[in-house]
Amino acid sequence: MIAIHQEPVQRLTLGCVPWSSYDAVLHAFDERHLRISFDRGRLEIMTITQEHEFSKKLLGRLVEMLTFVLHIPIHSGGSTTFRREVLDRGLEPDDCYWIQNESLMRGKMEYDIETLPPPDLAIEIDITSSSIDRMGIYAALRVPEVWRLDRKGLSVHHLGANGQYKEKNRSRAFPFLPLDEVRRFLHKALTTDETTLLHAFHDWVRDTLLPTHTAAVRKPAKGDKRNGKKS
Repeated sequence: MIAIHQEPVQRLTLGCVPWSSYDAVLHAFDERHLRISFDRGRLEIMTITQEHEFSKKLLGRLVEMLTFVLHIPIHSGGSTTFRREVLDRGLEPDDCYWIQNESLMRGKMEYDIETLPPPDLAIEIDITSSSIDRMGIYAALRVPEVWRLDRKGLSVHHLGANGQYKEKNRSRAFPFLPLDEVRRFLHKALTTDETTLLHAFHDWVRDTLLPTHTAAVRKPAKGDKRNGKKS
C-alpha cells in the first residue's frame, strides 16, 4: 500500500439527479480537478487528495514503462469521461489504456462511445472509498479489466460473460506480468524516490521480461515455416 499522509476528502453525494443535470455538472466543472461519478440518478462529486494522485500517477507510469521497454503499442486515455445516457451511468477512470485495441484508437483525438471500444485497462484508485459502485459502472461500460488499488493493495479484476468482475491473479492485458512484482515496486515507493524506482523497474523489465517476451513475439505462428507460411 502506498501512503503519503491522510487528507480530508470533501464529498457531495446527491440522489434523484436527472441525466441532464449530470451533463451540466460535467460541463460546469470541466476545468476543475474533481472526481465525478454518476450511477442511475446518484451523483457523487469528490475532491482528489495528493495521495490519490501520487498513487495513480505511479501505477500509470509503471504501465507505461512496461509497454515502453517491451515495445507494446498503447493508446493512453487518462481520465477521459466515459458515459452512456442509455445506461444512465458515467465516470472518469483515474487512468486508462487501449492495448489490444490500440490500432482502433490510433489518431483518434475525440472518443465516441457508440463506435469505439472501451479502454482495455482502467486504473481505479480507491483509497478514499467512493460511495458509488464505480466497479458496477465500469462493468456496465464493458471495460474488460480494472486494476484497483486500495488500502489492502493492488488487485486485478476481469469482466466475465455474466457482466460481473472477478478478481484474478493475472492481468488480461499483460498475461506475462507477475503481479507480485508490480506490488513489490509499489511498496518500494514508500522508501524510494520515483526516478530511482522507475529506473529499477525499467531494468527489471529489460532483464526479466524482455528476453522471453521478444522470443514469444518472434515465434512463428502454428502452421508457419521458417521461411513463411504454408501455402
